[in-house]
Amino acid sequence: MNEKSIKILLADDDEADRLLFREAFDELNVGTSVETVNDGDELMHLMQSTEADSLPHILFLDINMPRKNGLECLKEIRADKKYREVSVAIYSTSSSENDMQETFLNGANVYIHKPNDFQKLKKVLEKAITYANMYQDPPFNKENFLLMAE
Repeated sequence: MNEKSIKILLADDDEADRLLFREAFDELNVGTSVETVNDGDELMHLMQSTEADSLPHILFLDINMPRKNGLECLKEIRADKKYREVSVAIYSTSSSENDMQETFLNGANVYIHKPNDFQKLKKVLEKAITYANMYQDPPFNKENFLLMAE
């Protein structure tokens, strides 16, 4: 793997969404390595067993997952200093104001409403890589929190 490659990790219980996510990054060809997990339990197990220097740069986290949901994972991640450098992009079909507020208050870097169009998905993921790195450190800016494809 290229040393300059951006390590991406997606936690999403929907197999079709995981496949589209991978395909979008393959087509973007922006120097990423993409790994996926099926739920929050699998995510946290992987994160805990990964050395700090091998953690993902950006974690895309679905909110609605079985066993351990995305908000629970976000809280665990933000409570552990080992994960301080990991940017968290919430990646969800939920457009609930409460979900957006909760994830913002708990330290997510950006919130992405999953687009239903593949071209829009590619655009929003490309933006997310830029935004997640720009807004790595507090104080976070709520004006830039919701990321949408145009």
